[in-house]
Amino acid sequence: MISQLIISNIILQEMVDHVTHHAPLEACGLLAGTGNRVEKVMGVRNQAQSPVRFVMDPYEQLKAFDWIESNGLDLLGIFHSHPAGPETVSATDVAEAAYEVVHVVLSQKGDLWKARGFWIERGRALEITLKIVE
Repeated sequence: MISQLIISNIILQEMVDHVTHHAPLEACGLLAGTGNRVEKVMGVRNQAQSPVRFVMDPYEQLKAFDWIESNGLDLLGIFHSHPAGPETVSATDVAEAAYEVVHVVLSQKGDLWKARGFWIERGRALEITLKIVE
């Protein structure tokens, strides 16, 4: 289990740009890196095209997994947005979590996005620290 995920301001801004571009629909993507430090953001098309649900496009997801592996990185997280809330993982997010990685939820309040991280395992979500660095 990862108890803290380190994300630079640049990486966080890339995630915010991706979810802002797709709002009011949910947006999603993958976070790759080493240890517990995110080094790469990969936006993946939300096949559901829904404001309350995401389903990663399987072709884009596989392409991203191949890129992660070929670049010697690990899958550290999955991010997605909740443009209309909640600020936490939903029951659907917990039920459909398929990877033991950090799940980052970006929720919107006005023009600002807030990011929170969760570790989902055996049907339970535990909030973890997102350490934002320069």
